[in-house]
Amino acid sequence: MSALTIVPKPHFEEEEALHRQGFRYVAGVDEAGRGPLAGPVTAGAAVFAAYPSEDWAERVRDSKRMTAKARESVAPAIRASAAASAVGTAGHREVDDVGIVEATRLAMMRAIERLPVRPDFLLVDAVRLPDVRTPQKSIIRGDSTCFSIAAASILAKVYRDLLMARAERSFPGYGFAGHKGYPSARHVEALRRLGPCPIHRRSFAPVKALIHGEAAGT
Repeated sequence: MSALTIVPKPHFEEEEALHRQGFRYVAGVDEAGRGPLAGPVTAGAAVFAAYPSEDWAERVRDSKRMTAKARESVAPAIRASAAASAVGTAGHREVDDVGIVEATRLAMMRAIERLPVRPDFLLVDAVRLPDVRTPQKSIIRGDSTCFSIAAASILAKVYRDLLMARAERSFPGYGFAGHKGYPSARHVEALRRLGPCPIHRRSFAPVKALIHGEAAGT
C-alpha cells in the first residue's frame, strides 16, 4: 500500500439512521477466511449503542486493511465497548460439505445466535441471510464503510488467526501461524511436500488437484 493510498474510514451513519427508526440493537456482521485452503471460516457480530468516543474507534478499518498488530490492539476495545459481540465458526468439513458461501452463512448465523442480546436489525457485509428472520441490509464493501461491520470483521479475523496459530502446533510444517491457511507460495509448497492435513479443505481446487493427482499415481 503506497503512502498516497487513502484507506476508507467506516462511518456510523447506517447505525444512527436505524436507531432513529427505533431499532435498538443493530448488529454488524462480517466473515473472515473464505479464501484459505485450510481451516474454518469465522464470522463476527458487533452491536454498538452509539459510536464509541474513545480514540481506538478512529483506528477501526476493514480488517484486511489493518496489520495483525493493529487488529489485535483494537479487538479487546471492541469487545469491551460493544453492547454485545460474538464470533461463530463453520469448520473445514462444513465448507467441503455445503460450499464456502453456505458455510459463511452458517458462521454468521452462529455469531448472531451467540450474541447476548437479540438484534432487531442486521447490517451484513455483502451476504444475505435468508434463513434469518431479523430485518437486514446487505452492504457491498460494508467492512470499508460501516463501523459495526468493520468491527465485526476485526473480531472474526483475530479469532480465526488465533485458531490457525493453534493449528500450527497441531500440524507443524505447513506454516499455518504465518499464512493462516491462505494459498501463499510457502503453503502450496508445503502442501505438495507433505500432502493435505486433516484441516485442509478438500473441495478447494489446489487441494483437490493434489489429492486427485496422488490417486492417479497410485
